[in-house]
Amino acid sequence: MKWILNNIIILITIILLAMWAKPVLADSTNDDNDQTNTSGSNTQITGGYTATTTNNNDGQTNTTTSTTSNTTTSNGSSIPVNSANSPSFSSMSQDVCSMGVSGSISTLGLGASVGKHVRDLNCERIKLSKVLYDYGMKVAAVSILCQDPRVHAAMQSAGSPCPWDGKIGKDAQAMWDKYPELRPDYEEYLTKAEAIAKVDERILKEEAKELARLEAEAEEKRLEAERIAKEKAKLEAEKKKKKIIIDIVPTKNMHD
Repeated sequence: MKWILNNIIILITIILLAMWAKPVLADSTNDDNDQTNTSGSNTQITGGYTATTTNNNDGQTNTTTSTTSNTTTSNGSSIPVNSANSPSFSSMSQDVCSMGVSGSISTLGLGASVGKHVRDLNCERIKLSKVLYDYGMKVAAVSILCQDPRVHAAMQSAGSPCPWDGKIGKDAQAMWDKYPELRPDYEEYLTKAEAIAKVDERILKEEAKELARLEAEAEEKRLEAERIAKEKAKLEAEKKKKKIIIDIVPTKNMHD
């Protein structure tokens, strides 16, 4: 980021200088009978033309005089400056992780160009990982790749969390869960956790509503069963009462 800010400051300085610089003009006000043609424009014509004709015929003399004067004056013309070419940077045939960045600007009276090399940190990480793997340090090779937030998130999604101080697998995952602030993808982790919490909260509310509905239905069924049981008991009691009355009446008739 530092080199980007430096280049931006340089470009702003160049633009301000270009705005303050005076344009280069060609002054032809004091030229004396010179013709100047630059790219098919700005031609100065000064001078006059005089023609005289005399005819003698039978003692008669006719004289005609014609004078033409044309003057065109141009007080100035813009002269373009040479183009500013950007410097070329190349990392071909070099085992380095850097790339060239250059730019140029040119205006009337001023032209400038800048350029520099920029480190490719992702390229460096990949090269270091390959070297460690070639030395047999597989855990270290994975660890240096896990410094990239994208790799760290991908490893967790795959169920193989990045190593933590020699710990791998579930032990490493337990440490990442304990110290989430040390994750390289901590900001993305917080965003993901917040989204998951919102979804879980919505699911819990829906489940609570469904549970309340089921409990209400169960309560209605229980009340309905109690009502049916009471009605059934009432009918049984009435049947028993009628049976007792029937048994008593014939006994009285026999005594009579």
